[in-house]
Amino acid sequence: MPKKTEKSPFAAVAPPARTRLSDAIIDQIETLVLDGSLKPGHQLPAEREFAERLGVSRPSLREALLKLEARGIVTVRRGGGYAVADVTAPTLTDPLVHLLQRHPPAAFDILELRSGLETIAAYFAAQRATEADREEIARRYAVLAEADKGRCDELKGADADLEFHMSIADASHNVALMHVMHGLMNLIRTSTLRFRQRILSQHDGSKAILNDQHQAIYQAIIEGNPDAARDAAHLHLGFIEATMREIERDSGSKAFPAGVPAVRHAKPSRQTGASD
Repeated sequence: MPKKTEKSPFAAVAPPARTRLSDAIIDQIETLVLDGSLKPGHQLPAEREFAERLGVSRPSLREALLKLEARGIVTVRRGGGYAVADVTAPTLTDPLVHLLQRHPPAAFDILELRSGLETIAAYFAAQRATEADREEIARRYAVLAEADKGRCDELKGADADLEFHMSIADASHNVALMHVMHGLMNLIRTSTLRFRQRILSQHDGSKAILNDQHQAIYQAIIEGNPDAARDAAHLHLGFIEATMREIERDSGSKAFPAGVPAVRHAKPSRQTGASD
């Protein structure tokens, strides 16, 4: 029977002693989703090929896929076939995002929450990132570094920032943490734009400091140093909060004014990273 290879995460399914074969198939697919081997949008093989890879009958596979669809783990693709659903899709609704936008003090609440989540994410990402995760983080970091060269489109920079941090959350392989981070995605996207607008407009060297902090987080994760990754993420979020409080104090106005136009909430391009 076919064996698991580097190109395919699937392995032959042995007939279980006391459970249905379809349940054993479900267990394998769910495990691959949980450990990140199968990511949102991943297209599953055609039924015949899939059954051959697993070493099972097509009826048993079909039953398993129908059960997984009912559980929301896979979705039916247009034109036939199945794809992995985004089990970490955003859960915070836009009305809540707009409500928080209209209450400026909540911006610092968001930063405090992110500090806790992202330091944990960076720590575990440095411990658990696969080669594919590191490649994705490196790609997202390169996009962010490029976006921050010279004067860039504010929305593009905020999106690049968000995607970098979200890729780190995904690399933590903690499904609960990933779910929370993706649920906060629209909220983080909005606050990120605000932070970047205010901090980068100071022209006091803060941009270079933020760039260095992103690089430190990136390098620590790539080098597999959990403590350094956690400390770098903590410093990064702490610097943003301290800087924003200083801007608010010096200007005598709210760093996060109410009534500012809402940014558009683009859907994640994949499973998707937090930000400034």
